[in-house]
Amino acid sequence: MKALIFEGPGRKTLKDRNIPVIDSATDAIVRMTKTTICGTDLHILKGDVPSCTPGRILGHEGVGVIEQVGACVTQFKKGDSVLISCISSCGKCEYCRRGMYSHCTTGGWILGNTIDGTQAEYVRIPHADTSLYPIPDGADEDALVMLSDILPTGFECGVLNGKVQPGGSVAIVGAGPVGLAALLTGRPAHEIPDTPIGASLLMMKTPTPEGFRSGRHFAAWIGLTPKDHSTAGKVRLGVITRAGDEALRSTLVVGATALLRRVRDGRGRNSSPWLLDLLKRKPPKLVAVALANKIARIAWKMMVTGEAYRTNAVPPSMACAA
Repeated sequence: MKALIFEGPGRKTLKDRNIPVIDSATDAIVRMTKTTICGTDLHILKGDVPSCTPGRILGHEGVGVIEQVGACVTQFKKGDSVLISCISSCGKCEYCRRGMYSHCTTGGWILGNTIDGTQAEYVRIPHADTSLYPIPDGADEDALVMLSDILPTGFECGVLNGKVQPGGSVAIVGAGPVGLAALLTGRPAHEIPDTPIGASLLMMKTPTPEGFRSGRHFAAWIGLTPKDHSTAGKVRLGVITRAGDEALRSTLVVGATALLRRVRDGRGRNSSPWLLDLLKRKPPKLVAVALANKIARIAWKMMVTGEAYRTNAVPPSMACAA
């Protein structure tokens, strides 16, 4: 079979390898139909993961069809379509029983790390009964492959661990696959029926036009590119501040304070005369508040007059301002 092999930092090759065989009674052999690449694979290729040694087949995500199962596998049979979890779990150890599957004593993140992974025509899956998920007939495999790792990472590490709550305001830095997954799963509750979470307002910051377009496609309230930072970013912060979000008003003040420190130290560029004059007459803390409020007022004006980019997904509570 063909497989993508890690040959050491900065080196990878496509080689022929033997098709894997059952090693334990709880294994399954899966013929891969879809796989993808993860940021973790890039870390491996850069030499950042010492547990992954040269000669390893990379990959820990994908979907496929079961070719063979071990004697103790009871939930799957040959011919079943399955989704492969990036985390292998025995379901029996102390950590698995506590729901901490990535810490499984005989599993965890092993695919494409300490055992051969999914970027090949076939892969051996340990603990198949608790590390594979059945795929219903007619399901879109292109979409399902995102469920192996990417979307759960954005949801669990971003939305759940970030404690996103109804009515909250969330900024997502980066519009890669995981950032977009956090955006998609953290969207307002009124857009996702039967979900108990969802922020009222989401902002996404990305340095690339591609990320900007993707964020817009998934209905981010605002997408930020370098060209738009001084306009679109202020628009949303201005609206939030006008709406009375004290947490983000404080964020504005903190940002303004950092700017003032640079100006005071002679590192600020293109400083407005009114700001320099104000710094001579008022304490820095008061100037920071004044600067934050000025940014908010300018942003609000831009929002009302349409002098900035706005998506079609303006939150209902702000529709009157648009």
